[in-house]
Amino acid sequence: MSTEIFATFGPACRDEAVLRNMVAVGLTGMRLNLSHMTLPEAADYINVYKNVTDSPKILIDMQGPELRVGKADITLEGTVDINRIGLPTVVINALEAGDELLLDDGKLLLKMTDTHNAEVLRGGFLKSRKSVKIKNKNIDMPVLTDHDIENIRLARDYSVSAVMQPFVRSGDDLKRVREILDRNGGEHIKIYAKIENRTGVENICDILPYCDVLVIARGDLGNDMPLWELPAVQKQIERACHKADKPYIVVTQMLQSMEHSPVPTRAEVSDIYHAVYHGAWGVMITAESAVGKYPVEAVKYLSKTAEVAENEKKQKSES
Repeated sequence: MSTEIFATFGPACRDEAVLRNMVAVGLTGMRLNLSHMTLPEAADYINVYKNVTDSPKILIDMQGPELRVGKADITLEGTVDINRIGLPTVVINALEAGDELLLDDGKLLLKMTDTHNAEVLRGGFLKSRKSVKIKNKNIDMPVLTDHDIENIRLARDYSVSAVMQPFVRSGDDLKRVREILDRNGGEHIKIYAKIENRTGVENICDILPYCDVLVIARGDLGNDMPLWELPAVQKQIERACHKADKPYIVVTQMLQSMEHSPVPTRAEVSDIYHAVYHGAWGVMITAESAVGKYPVEAVKYLSKTAEVAENEKKQKSES
């Protein structure tokens, strides 16, 4: 099997036996989300993973120009004072009456009635440190935070295989990452460019020469457009990668139901199959392995479905 099968570190898979079983059913690499921690703080995850495989592939996902709420943990319903949800200052300063605010990858939706209060259009429980975006507005943010720069400097010391840079907008964003890696002995470390907004899609031809792998990150990408447009945009990115002979990974909600269910939906396995059949170099799960109840089973379904797609693709090419 040649498709890369990635999962995400988290409490659900920090046990050595669980990780060993994930490797046994097809896992080839692990993603570490550094939006919430540093590499030294994640050392236990890395060391356990090294114990269960001879060729650990560790991807570190940067915080980058992503905006998140601070301390929240509240139920949003009715109307809400936005000061209660810990919005970053740059978001508060950009808000105007009529703006729509997407929280937690769009699961929650607010509409500003004035600059301080919002009507909850799609409510629910908001956990701390979840994503936030003003619909149809771009907020200019630095490519890397100080937190990111320190983690990149340490990447070689922790056997990191690749840096995943979020919200890539241009090739210049990746040049900055490459510069810091090279200055700190990370010349061998690859760069994975995450496409998460329209700007990245529009500049895809400028981005591709500066990354080793491109990541179609459908969570935030789906927040930047009507969801019914997302499949077509995914295909547009795939075509650009094929033309440039650049490997790509498809991520987000591939097996979301398996956070709570031992068996995926038919739609989920179809999504994985078509991603691989149409050329994805890799597929990845996130919360399914980080906090889900069935991390081993999720990796197995991801791997087995990818294997069937590979075999079907091979048979077609030989016929």
